[in-house]
Amino acid sequence: MRKSTTSQKTIPASLSQLNPKCAGIDVGAAELFVCIAKNSSKQEVRSFSTFTADIKHMIDWLKKNKVESVAMESTGVYWIVPYEMLEEAGFEVLLVNARFFKAVPGRKTDVRDCQWIQQLHSYGLLRGSFRPEQDIVELRSYVRQRSRLFESAGTQVQLMHKALTQMNIQLNHAISDITGMTGMNIIKAILEGERDPVVLADLSVAGCRKKIDLIAKALEGNYRREHLFSLKQAYEAYEFFHEQIHKCEIEIENILKTIEEKERLLFEDEFQEAPCQDKQQGVLAKKNRPKRTYNRSPYHFDARGELQKITKADLTTIPGINENIAMKILSEIGTDMSRWRSAKAFSSWLGLCPGNKVSGGKVLSSKTKPSDNRVAQALRMAASTLYKSNCYLGAYFRRMRSRLGTPKAITATAHKLAKILYRMLVNGENYRELGENYYEQQYQERILKNLEKRAKEMGYTLTPTAA
Repeated sequence: MRKSTTSQKTIPASLSQLNPKCAGIDVGAAELFVCIAKNSSKQEVRSFSTFTADIKHMIDWLKKNKVESVAMESTGVYWIVPYEMLEEAGFEVLLVNARFFKAVPGRKTDVRDCQWIQQLHSYGLLRGSFRPEQDIVELRSYVRQRSRLFESAGTQVQLMHKALTQMNIQLNHAISDITGMTGMNIIKAILEGERDPVVLADLSVAGCRKKIDLIAKALEGNYRREHLFSLKQAYEAYEFFHEQIHKCEIEIENILKTIEEKERLLFEDEFQEAPCQDKQQGVLAKKNRPKRTYNRSPYHFDARGELQKITKADLTTIPGINENIAMKILSEIGTDMSRWRSAKAFSSWLGLCPGNKVSGGKVLSSKTKPSDNRVAQALRMAASTLYKSNCYLGAYFRRMRSRLGTPKAITATAHKLAKILYRMLVNGENYRELGENYYEQQYQERILKNLEKRAKEMGYTLTPTAA
């Protein structure tokens, strides 16, 4: 810990201080620079190491100076430990986006940054970033870890493709997915020593048996030892990652049950156990269903039923949103939508609403702001699947695609999905599908209304012709 330094900088008195007992922290990988206000005209800055013992000394120093609220910038992952320790110590902690308090160019130092953060926070000019409750934070960690494991497993699939190609086994030209039941049966048999193409092709199942001759022809290869070794390594790594995914899903199931129990105790009078079977979609819940050797992306438990018990509304009734996307959304935002005052504010936080860059009465740009929000990414993924969907949102997507192009149509549809999602979580009601024809009817009515308005402005009247 370095010696404290007292700044003689005079704080302007033109603004009233809303948080006089506050602190500002500039977060770094090795040091934390902390600034507090000693009185109305002086600030004191101290630096602390990021070791746990030094963070505890920082907390004791803040308590000794009767600090009640702390603001810190979000820097990588370095803010997580100080944030959690300060929150556990009883402080009001604001995690602030660095672009909201950019210092004057050419005068940026760690000391000046923490002083600027403290000064802005004392005037109430900083806004904390969204951070869900602890249970949701834990669920979010498991869901993100599961996604990373799937990415790692996908890398092993590419390596299996490479090893098979090097042996001139053209299996990818005979079947659509080598990680399906047919592909995995064949790869496992190859690693066990089977080389006869006819015997290997006979391991195909279901629709692949219609192409058994083509599969047998594709399995005539040059089985070199080094390529077999690479194939074995990739196959074992692929299986290992899916074992880790299964363990991750067990933790997800446990934390979902914990959240469900807390929701039940908190809203006991309003709690109604939702059914786990949807007759319209033909989805039958299976408790603790085992992982299959193919199509491993679904959860091993009834994720849809567990989510519905927490959210009250079944998010999978929204076109394009399945249980995986619904789980990602819940793990990122939780169920408390009171953090956003309206559906528009929620869409703005996601970075899906149009921008508003106007100067001199002229719209300079209406692009959406750049954002890596994971909920927005999930909604865009859901929107991109609606191109051939015979539903209200599918018709909307196709019209926007014809007008704006695919990328903007995906963003516009994701914006509409965000508003639907917000209302469902607030009201606890399922999505009601209106149908493609209803949208087309509305669209035709809007066109007619606009034509009548234009005609009236020009002094004309529209008259329908006889059929």
